[in-house]
Amino acid sequence: MESKTAKIQAGAAAVVLVALELSLFLCFRLSRPFYLSTAVILSVVLAGTVAALLCHALSPRGRAERMARRPVLDSGEEVSVRVEYSFFRKVAGLPSRLSLEALATATDDFQCVVGRGSSGTVFKGILDDGTAVAVKRIDGSAYGDKEFRAEVSAIGSVQHVSLARLLGFCLVRNGPRFLVYEFMENGSLDKWIFSQHGGGSGGGRCLTWLQRYQVAVDVAKALAYLHHDCRAKVVHLDVKPENILLDDRLRGTLSDFGLSALMGKEQSRVVTTVRGTTGYLAPEWLLGAGVTEKSDVYSYGMVLMEMLGGRRNLQAEPGPGGSRRWTYLPKLVADKAREGRVMEVLDRRLAPSSVDEGGVRRLAHVALWCAQEKAGARPTMARVVEMLEARGGAAVEPPPPSDMIVVDLLALDPAAHAHRGGGGPFGLPTTPTPGSAGTASSVASMSDSFALSYLSGR
Repeated sequence: MESKTAKIQAGAAAVVLVALELSLFLCFRLSRPFYLSTAVILSVVLAGTVAALLCHALSPRGRAERMARRPVLDSGEEVSVRVEYSFFRKVAGLPSRLSLEALATATDDFQCVVGRGSSGTVFKGILDDGTAVAVKRIDGSAYGDKEFRAEVSAIGSVQHVSLARLLGFCLVRNGPRFLVYEFMENGSLDKWIFSQHGGGSGGGRCLTWLQRYQVAVDVAKALAYLHHDCRAKVVHLDVKPENILLDDRLRGTLSDFGLSALMGKEQSRVVTTVRGTTGYLAPEWLLGAGVTEKSDVYSYGMVLMEMLGGRRNLQAEPGPGGSRRWTYLPKLVADKAREGRVMEVLDRRLAPSSVDEGGVRRLAHVALWCAQEKAGARPTMARVVEMLEARGGAAVEPPPPSDMIVVDLLALDPAAHAHRGGGGPFGLPTTPTPGSAGTASSVASMSDSFALSYLSGR
């Protein structure tokens, strides 16, 4: 029952009781004891009414209603307060709530598409104050709402020079959600390190070695900030080149926190479903053991491999007789680093004279440490920053050999084994144990669909 209705009913009841008492006393001249008894009843009722009104007046809801009934400021003063509030909100770095009409005007009715992802589309726009923005539209209902809340919770209050800045957001009832970021004119890292975006090795955009190394340090510092310096630990869970943006100075900026998870300082891991991007998922995700900040370390190591080689971690290369042979870059980097020939895996578009061999070796060793199969063997992101910046001048020691689950999954494809005359899938050799062909086949058949789903295209 609303408070206003309750007050009216209480007042009406009091008036009726008083009128009834006076009528009984004046008209019927009842005895004095009867009058006194009815007076006591009336007093109790009035006391209860006053007590109820006092409880409501002192309650938080009652105070909120009284504040809502306060007279509003005149139009000029109200506008002045809003402008001042907006100014301080922008200075503090807090995101603002924008209307759908404002976003439609800024993006020319959502015409300029600059990117598409698994959960939505990104549009370029210009706000009324001239700020260039990237507007991310998150589609879907339950999934979109969960991702929206995760992204706003993760980056709405964090401030770091290498983290994408959230300028605003928009909520549409029973519709999509929008996140508004500062626009990065140079796009994402994948367009600068993979040759297919540049039309081959002879042209297109390509980061120099020093620029790649600086981007690696920028992203490492951003992740170290999320893992160690936030009030609530933030685990990104989707570190990949497409989520690393380059500013006007070609410095790295980590973005897209749609899969991120907030962890308390006392939490050691978060159990979540297997979501993310194939090729960057840590093994503990596949085993359902829960994820930690070390899952981000693994993904970061895979990104370092791609920055080093200028290619995807899993790539098809021409083989004999027109066939295709799949190569796994982390395995190749590990073998070359162990043999002391790490320069052979460097992006061929980079001139050897412009590359520091010591820096290449350092980056390769850091990547291999980050991509260790066992989470406990991986360094923290704070330690990664120290290794990349060569603090103390000490060289980064090569990590111990590590089993690679992807190589094992590739070797368990029975269909490829049958069609290629005993060779493993994607051209990799298999190592069956003598006398155990039946067991190997059954294990392969059970894991075949799992392996293909893990290694499927992005």
